[in-house]
Amino acid sequence: MLDLDTREWLLTNGLGSFASGTVSDVRTRTYHGWLFAATNPPSDRTLLLSHLEASLEVLGSVVALGTNFWGNGQIEPTGYELLRCFDINPVPKWIWGQDNWQLTRQLVMPYGWEGSREENDTSHSQFCHRTLIQYRYEGSDTAILRLRLLIAERDFHHQQTANPGLQFSQLLGQQQICLQAKDFGNFGIPWHLRWTQGRYQTDAVWYWHYGLPEERKRGLGDKEDLYSPGYLIVTLQPGDTLTLEARVGLPDSMAGVLTPETFTEAVKAEQERLSQIFGWKEGGRKAEKQGSRGAGEQGNNYESQMPNAQSTIWQQLLKASDQFIVYRASIPGPTVIAGYHWFNDWGRNTLIALPGLALIPERFDLAKGVLRTFGHYCRHGLIPNVFSDANGEPIYNSIDAALWWIETLGLYLEATQDWEFLAEQFPLVQQIYKAFVGSTHFNIQIDATDGLVSWDAPGVALTWMDVVIGVYPVTPRYGKPVEINALWYSALCWLSQWAERLSLLEYGEQTRLVKQAQRYAQQAEHVKTSLQKFWNPQLGYLYDTIEPDDRRNFQVRPNAVLALSLHHCGFSEQQGCQILDLATVSLLTPYGLRSLDPGDPEYKGRYEGNQEQRDRAYHQGTVWAWLIGPYIRAWQRFYPQRSLRFDWQPLLDHFLFDACLGSISEIFDGDAPHKPRGAIAQAWSVAEVIRHIK
Repeated sequence: MLDLDTREWLLTNGLGSFASGTVSDVRTRTYHGWLFAATNPPSDRTLLLSHLEASLEVLGSVVALGTNFWGNGQIEPTGYELLRCFDINPVPKWIWGQDNWQLTRQLVMPYGWEGSREENDTSHSQFCHRTLIQYRYEGSDTAILRLRLLIAERDFHHQQTANPGLQFSQLLGQQQICLQAKDFGNFGIPWHLRWTQGRYQTDAVWYWHYGLPEERKRGLGDKEDLYSPGYLIVTLQPGDTLTLEARVGLPDSMAGVLTPETFTEAVKAEQERLSQIFGWKEGGRKAEKQGSRGAGEQGNNYESQMPNAQSTIWQQLLKASDQFIVYRASIPGPTVIAGYHWFNDWGRNTLIALPGLALIPERFDLAKGVLRTFGHYCRHGLIPNVFSDANGEPIYNSIDAALWWIETLGLYLEATQDWEFLAEQFPLVQQIYKAFVGSTHFNIQIDATDGLVSWDAPGVALTWMDVVIGVYPVTPRYGKPVEINALWYSALCWLSQWAERLSLLEYGEQTRLVKQAQRYAQQAEHVKTSLQKFWNPQLGYLYDTIEPDDRRNFQVRPNAVLALSLHHCGFSEQQGCQILDLATVSLLTPYGLRSLDPGDPEYKGRYEGNQEQRDRAYHQGTVWAWLIGPYIRAWQRFYPQRSLRFDWQPLLDHFLFDACLGSISEIFDGDAPHKPRGAIAQAWSVAEVIRHIK
């Protein structure tokens, strides 16, 4: 077991579908499989094809190439012992072999749009969820490859359990098989598998109690039953290839003939798609583009500053960023998956990540589309925190998503000077403003005495530190959180600037806009003065929260750094330097900032155990990779002449060689060696590295 390489890989298709597994090819999670199809993009993700269990016969000797954990703790077979190498670029590739033979397998998940799409067309017919698999045999003798299908029909969060009511129908055709589940009379998703050569043998059987050790570590269900309708037998001569396609829906003649070249063409098409998006030149560098960057981003001409070795890393970072960009059918429009495997699109995460995902790579249409997407769902001045996996309905339990929407809109406008878009969105900006001033859900309102944002609602957690166990938030933060009020100050500054800009451009009634600009500016000055209530002179830091009874929370958290990092900052240079000095000593790690000072009695240094144990550590010391971005922005603001006290190498090594190869984890342990935890690929973790690495 010590030889098992359980680092992970990830493929996505731009619709929410994904494929994922490990380097050793053993499944360790509920979220490992070759086709999770998001049939209501990006939701309703359903496991259809788990994997193909392979064995190879050469000169009468049969070797099993698969590797499985079982519920009793055994590992069988042990195909990983024959695994010679694995590579992630451009697609996952495994090579098994012995002295007289070698078998290569590759997987690719083509982009989910087929042909052109209309922006207002939400029909599912244009969506394509498929995975291509290709085997290539090399050797001195003829070989026989057997591939047993292991399939499922279950939500991606839950394991499948064999039961008398769950059945799978199969209809065999010419080099293809159509499959569909039926569970107590309810029909599942029809899909099919086709192949370029071989003979299919029906042999229906259940495989019980696959073990999922990563789920066991997390205190969750850790056993799965998979169904096998049969297996494929293929005779391979040296140099032969076998290509298979697992595809949602019934066979369609418009899909074209499956050939050995289909796989190569799919890989090439994906590389060309990424090259077109990012303007890559030959050799990995990005083509020069005209246009201004957002305030605070000038001088980040990474392509010209990075050496050749790092330009490859830059290209891989951009590729990783694209995995989070998906299409939401309910708009229709673009959105951002917060993280893989288990997150949907989250408002706060998306808006924080958007500068790195879209503004730095100059994907301005994408940025505009995402801002529209979340603006579309604004209700009572609030932007959704998350969309439900169950029904796709927005959930509004966030105080800051609307403020992050304004902040990110400001960065977009600074980068593009797109004042027509400002004119289009300004009524929504004013709606958010009026909702906060006039009071909205969760008793979110402006305190008339100091102009600060306050909230007080039992049983919920509305800031990014949002864990609730039962009806008790782990990090309550009721009252006036510091970063929320820093966002409110920045929002008022933006509103004043925008009203003045629109008046000059005659995008509305000039006199009214001028008066609005003055009112917003006056409010901003009032809030700036009131922000001094957060200053703790004894500690040289900011109180994390002013509680409803006016008590101050003096815990050292990264929210003070967040307050320094926004486009408009309401704190002095002396205060900023003191805050950064303490944050550097107490919170900074090689992978981001801790969520709580290790010296605090509530600090939890390891994120592990069952759900409740992990929830109690989530914001109580756990390191968050995305927080390195706010730290760097604050450092550049208050220490512009001093070298950054952060070494990128550990985080880049993690990106290249650890956890999910080619992506960045959500969180890390607060204690050294800061083991990666949580989601294996997180949008804002990747985005903040893109935003600042040089």
